[in-house]
Amino acid sequence: MKISIFNKIIATVFFIGYCPVAPGTVASAFAMVILLIFAPSDTVILFILITSLILGTVASEKVAKESNSKDPSYVVIDEFAGYLTAVVFLPLNWQILVAGFVLFRFFDILKPPPIRQTQKIAGGLGIMLDDFLSGVISNLLIRVFLLL
Repeated sequence: MKISIFNKIIATVFFIGYCPVAPGTVASAFAMVILLIFAPSDTVILFILITSLILGTVASEKVAKESNSKDPSYVVIDEFAGYLTAVVFLPLNWQILVAGFVLFRFFDILKPPPIRQTQKIAGGLGIMLDDFLSGVISNLLIRVFLLL
């Protein structure tokens, strides 16, 4: 079974996943730049996030099966959606967007518990879930910092 070009475009975030150096970081940076340039409303960000989570779960599962890999490095929709999770419903200024980027990448790379445990989940859900949780933790930490 050959994967469709649509699934490949979604899973690799328009082929960013084929970047030879740090494709996950590049996908997160791409999301940040989109937010910096277009400054979409919370509703638009939420729509993109939910769409990315749903389509990303399906597409990443199909691409992973095709490649016989649990989580191929070129599947970066999880990092794209994870970054959006890190900053959704927060002020869209450069400080918050950069803080979200740094915190999200930190938790995504380090994978402390309970994030690490989600990697036991197979398929597209497992690919997406650890990045989603990294984004949630990053978002919550930024909210705590904003209260100080």
